[in-house]
Amino acid sequence: MEEALVLYPSPPIGHLVSMVELGKLILTHRPSLSIHILIAASPYVAGKADKYMATVSANVPSIDFHHLPIVTPVSTNITHHEELTLEVLHLSKPHVHEELLNISKRYKIHGLVMDFFCTSGLSVATELDIPGYFFLTSGACFLAFFLHLPTLHQKTSKSFKDMKDHYLDIPGLPPLLATDLPNPFLDRDNQAYQHFLDFATQFPQASGIMINTFELLESRAVKAISDGLCVPNNRTPPISCIGPLIVADDKRGGSGKSSPEDAHECLSWLDSQPSQSVVFLCFGSLGLFTKEQLWEIATGLENSGQRFLWVVRNPPSHNLKNEAKAALSEGGSSHVALSKLLESWKHYK
Repeated sequence: MEEALVLYPSPPIGHLVSMVELGKLILTHRPSLSIHILIAASPYVAGKADKYMATVSANVPSIDFHHLPIVTPVSTNITHHEELTLEVLHLSKPHVHEELLNISKRYKIHGLVMDFFCTSGLSVATELDIPGYFFLTSGACFLAFFLHLPTLHQKTSKSFKDMKDHYLDIPGLPPLLATDLPNPFLDRDNQAYQHFLDFATQFPQASGIMINTFELLESRAVKAISDGLCVPNNRTPPISCIGPLIVADDKRGGSGKSSPEDAHECLSWLDSQPSQSVVFLCFGSLGLFTKEQLWEIATGLENSGQRFLWVVRNPPSHNLKNEAKAALSEGGSSHVALSKLLESWKHYK
């Protein structure tokens, strides 16, 4: 019987791309494996994802996509996009179970590797006696917080949004202002918070956790997790720092989001900078800011005087690409280029 590994990402394309790159990395070490990726029905527009999967299928025959049936969310009181994603994934549990059974008829499944949002699949893996692993793309610092969330929850009856001027003590992290947590974690009465709290209690049951980071980058958080400090009353699964995962070019089934010319220009600039001198900013495939928010981030970068590489999505009804290229065309450091770009934005304020 052939050997297989099943990967289960959440619907947003950024999560899918990361999981595909994980599959490619695994294949470089175990080319005899067959990689099967479960695709839950997306609550978002999936045009780019469909094109991306077609490219991967054409270029990496060892990766096979399995599309799960469409499910219909029953809740009408959804306030965060995370809640919609979580409900879709929860309703997809029976389909995950069925698909794993189908795959197991032809392959020996060595494990189910789940996205952070797909924690509901862990119980399915346990039922079928398949080792369950998590793949976290958010880094070790987030994992340290997430594993410690049940402990933080037990220490107070307040929501974090109401704990103004209170700093949280999280192993492996510097003091963190409670009100600075991501929105879904701020209100303990929110459905998304309850989902994530439940997930955090399930994470210690995993066979292992893979993190898209490297130890030198987040050594303090990695050590705290490995030493069991983040989960004082339960086991800590073995963790593996396997990053950074780099998206392959189009010929190998990359995302196709940028042209080779753009990639070459960016990498050439990076190569010309002093070691450890560039700040990288990227807010994910769904990270979208208004022009006012972009202005504040840009002003902070300018005031810092640091070299930087910033992945910026267009704010609504505005195209930044031409202004950015114009700012860079005259040469100089990223600091000088940003000053020019800020100047060009002034009439949009």
